[in-house]
Amino acid sequence: MRTWRLAVLACLCAAAAAAPAEAKTHHHTWNITYQYKSPDCFRKLAVTINGESPGPTIRAAQGDTLVVTVHNMLDTENTAIHWHGIRQIGSPWADGTAGPGTYMYHAHYGMQRVAGLDGMLVVSVPDGVAEPFAYDGEHTVLLMDWWHQSVYEQAVGLASVPMVFVGEPQSLLINGRGVFNCSPPAASNGGGAACNAFGGECGWPTLFTASPGKTYRLRIGSLTSLASLSFEIEGHTMTVVEADGYYVTPVVVKNLFIYSGETYSVLVTADQDPSRSYWAASHVVSRDPTKTAPGRAVVRYASAAVDHPRTPPPTGPRWNDTASRVAQSRSFAALPGHVEPPPARPDRVLLLLNTQSKIDNHTKWAINGVSLSFPATPYLVAMKHGLRGEFDQRPPPDSYDHGSLNLSSPPASLAVRHAAYRLALGSVVDVVLQNTAIPPPNGRSETHPWHLHGHDFWVLGYGEGKFVPEVDGPGLNAASARGGAVMKNTVALHPMGWTAVRFRASNPGVWLFHCHLEAHVYMGMGVVFEEGVDVLPRLPASIMGCGRTKGHHY
Repeated sequence: MRTWRLAVLACLCAAAAAAPAEAKTHHHTWNITYQYKSPDCFRKLAVTINGESPGPTIRAAQGDTLVVTVHNMLDTENTAIHWHGIRQIGSPWADGTAGPGTYMYHAHYGMQRVAGLDGMLVVSVPDGVAEPFAYDGEHTVLLMDWWHQSVYEQAVGLASVPMVFVGEPQSLLINGRGVFNCSPPAASNGGGAACNAFGGECGWPTLFTASPGKTYRLRIGSLTSLASLSFEIEGHTMTVVEADGYYVTPVVVKNLFIYSGETYSVLVTADQDPSRSYWAASHVVSRDPTKTAPGRAVVRYASAAVDHPRTPPPTGPRWNDTASRVAQSRSFAALPGHVEPPPARPDRVLLLLNTQSKIDNHTKWAINGVSLSFPATPYLVAMKHGLRGEFDQRPPPDSYDHGSLNLSSPPASLAVRHAAYRLALGSVVDVVLQNTAIPPPNGRSETHPWHLHGHDFWVLGYGEGKFVPEVDGPGLNAASARGGAVMKNTVALHPMGWTAVRFRASNPGVWLFHCHLEAHVYMGMGVVFEEGVDVLPRLPASIMGCGRTKGHHY
């Protein structure tokens, strides 16, 4: 068993409008173990925190400190926890926000997130500080997809020749619960009946109980491993007021498109018939949903005569309606007065082309022809201690041949490399992500939610087709000058399109920027940014022990 302690700063920004209450330190102790679980009625091994999956919702106020002591009780493997959206300024070795909001945590070792090691992290404003909207109560909504195949089977399949893809998820879970159709009976998995429709762990959960006329804040997070989702509540609209921890100009939606790694806060008013209950539902979008039944939960009015709705659940939007998803992405803007305006122009521009092809007969994802892999000695340690032989000193390409690019037939990948982009500390960096089609026989272009560790970025724009620097580039600075660019840490790259973001490389460390779909990052869809490692203090001894650091003291 290995134990380590992680200190997480819940917030680093000063709050305005009122003097905050005294900051607190919250201590949590977690035992990470494998347990048999049946979240959708099918019994399988899950990675749990104190026996539960998902893990506990952590709550803290802006300015508080969280100290999480983790006991890794997995007999045969390591584990790592990523504090998704927490920038870890000054402690990049604990990489897991700037302001109060809705965040998440999850495993970031191998493909353990697929096995259920995740949860929500809520950072509230201090007592006496007002938010720019009002509500009567709040609830968390964690959206997940779920496979009956083990993590090991999935990983081995992805690394095989020929590649065996993970396939579509068997279930969608809402707050860790769902229902898989157990008829016809599933085969035994060696520990008794594999599927039990009457098991106590599965079922349609009650999302919350509503009082007529009251308004509720739902803090919604997606930690799906593959699926992009649409979330809605039967008969009710939702007003989006926060995205990835930043307030946004309110947008009313019937359904919220949400991609893996994103969080939103929405306001829902209980203004419908109070004598009944209503369905909440999640549906797969941007992939064929026919093999994955929708997730469901119940919104129950306090005066309802029955707990479960008597109506059919919502059918959801068309799964392949890319235009509607892009339009919703474009609709979000920063709430004036609650976000730092973006710098006027970049110091460096990275054009990153997203492709899938074969490298040494293995199916890989790559960025500008380079498929990411991780060295035995972590990048941060290797760079801080000058272990130059641990990773490729040649930087990956800053761009690609965009002039001759055919999105339907992109160039092949070149190599699998341990490599990193070295960014000047304090510089402003634009990243333009360009999507393409998967080679035949698949031939389609997929949605890729990209997540940046250690930073938030301004979303400058989305485009269809090819990004042309001479034509589209000036528009990025114009978008910056107009103001209103929303800040996020995760952004969707839509099919056959491009997405542009801008960030300031002001957090010394080594940071991953990657597709948040587990299979895709496992297959190499990501890059590494280094900035200011030389100004970091001495690295703690507790992070040593991998690769060249094993048995050495620095």
